[in-house]
Amino acid sequence: MLSPRLFPSGRSYCWTEVKTTFHDAGPTDQEKNILPFVLHIAGAAALLLWSVRLVRTGVERAFSVQLRLWLRRSEKSRLLAVLSGMLSALLLQSATAVAIMVSNFVSAGTLGAAVGLAVLLGADIGSALVVKVLLAKQAFMVPLLLLVGVAFFLRGSKRRIRQVGRIFIGLALILVSLDMIRDAADPLMNSAGITSAMRYLGSDLATAFIVGAIFTWLVHSSVAAILLVVTLVAQGLMPQSAAVAIVLGANLGGVIIAFILTLSSGISARRMILANALIRGGGAAAVLACFSIYGMNLSWLGQSDVAQLINLHVVFNLCLTVISMPFLKSAIAAIGIILPEKAQSKPAGARLSALDPSSLTQPDQALGCASREILHMGEVVAGMLGRAMPLYQTWDTEYAQSIRADEQTVRNAHSEVKLFLARLNKTGLTDTQASRSLELSTLAMNMDAAADLIARNMLNLAQRLDAEKVKFSPDGWLELTDFHDRVLGNIQSALNVMMTQEVDAARALIADKDAVRQIEQELQRKHLGRLQKGAVESIETSNIHQETLRALKQVNGHFALVSNPILAGSGILLNSRLSR
Repeated sequence: MLSPRLFPSGRSYCWTEVKTTFHDAGPTDQEKNILPFVLHIAGAAALLLWSVRLVRTGVERAFSVQLRLWLRRSEKSRLLAVLSGMLSALLLQSATAVAIMVSNFVSAGTLGAAVGLAVLLGADIGSALVVKVLLAKQAFMVPLLLLVGVAFFLRGSKRRIRQVGRIFIGLALILVSLDMIRDAADPLMNSAGITSAMRYLGSDLATAFIVGAIFTWLVHSSVAAILLVVTLVAQGLMPQSAAVAIVLGANLGGVIIAFILTLSSGISARRMILANALIRGGGAAAVLACFSIYGMNLSWLGQSDVAQLINLHVVFNLCLTVISMPFLKSAIAAIGIILPEKAQSKPAGARLSALDPSSLTQPDQALGCASREILHMGEVVAGMLGRAMPLYQTWDTEYAQSIRADEQTVRNAHSEVKLFLARLNKTGLTDTQASRSLELSTLAMNMDAAADLIARNMLNLAQRLDAEKVKFSPDGWLELTDFHDRVLGNIQSALNVMMTQEVDAARALIADKDAVRQIEQELQRKHLGRLQKGAVESIETSNIHQETLRALKQVNGHFALVSNPILAGSGILLNSRLSR
């Protein structure tokens, strides 16, 4: 039933009545009743966007570690990179999310830019396949997905099971939103205004292409944008020519999202993202130009307009990947001309501290200032850890010095936070404020300790590896990089917990700390097993391998302590362990 408030008469309408009224009404009445239907389409589109995000959040929380491992191990071959990107985009329902993850690996030097570009091209294929899968709906899917999803989410004893429930609920809501769009769009077919607008887009492909790119960028989801367009085509509201141009434009809009979100990434990552943008966006524009010149005969892609549109989207991304594969390194090299490496020196004291002395008279505001400064310390430490691991393979004194400079920055910030909080404590705080001040002081100390572990322990170990001219065994190096990536992911989670103060996220962080401790012990056992077998590389690098594992575990531990005050305040942390 539609809300009676949407209609001037105040009476309740069912969908059948609405359709009959709309079809029977004259042109004036049609225009008068356009607003309620547009409102329903907008609401359905909002539900579609939120549902796609719900699925992506569930996948990230349940399988982020596995996804990161798959993506980072894609360097073995370009075909594997394409398949990894495709699978990751299918699970995340977003090529943009994959692009963000891959850009982090490329910035850290753990994945080559050319291989990363192959992953992005595969992710574009996966994103196209998501649309095809979601539109192949059976009548029983919505109730089944909701039933299983709610059962898993409410009754699941483990975090991963609950997140799988979230994924199923999100998938069900996507299908519900598409049904809402179909029902709401059907009466609009007789609207003179809507029909004229759609007819115009069908005749002006360039405008439709731009509309598709802008709309995709605005909603930040090419999957949601294309699902909406395909649904309108299925209802006969949008002509196929306009839909084709909008879908091609959505391919451009999708890469613009990733380009903007990675502007602050390293130069290698930005080159990779820009190369993907030019390949995918340029390819979409070229296909549109061919359609404009030679006509648009898509009968070979399927029997219906909808099938042809979906298959065109998949075939376009698939062909683009196949054609581009031999030229990935050349593409990255060409982008290097557009984005050259620039040696930039960061002026000392360029960043303004968040510690505002004038806030000391307002304790809550001062505590907020200290929190922001500690969050910045954590971000600096995360950057240090991300840049430290490549030094184990190739030692670079200047590069190492930049990490040590960041450690000094963190140390100075720690001193300033301590002095700031000491001055604040003299102003007469409440018990709650004094407790928060102590928590922040402890957090600052943990950030400083983590930075010291990276700048002293890990860099010294990497330098020893270079000085002694030894290398890790292939298995040993793979274990170290996997463990490093897991710790880096946990650090990002810890920074999110610092900002959100969410109890569930804090609880998950403590659980991850226990998991990291168990993984470190297992990796130590594997290393000892290689020593017993007499592996030469393992013997030569034994101490460095074990000390690196221990340093990474300790860094993870310092960041995991972010959760303790949150969980203690909620009464679910007992003696440094989660209550059952």
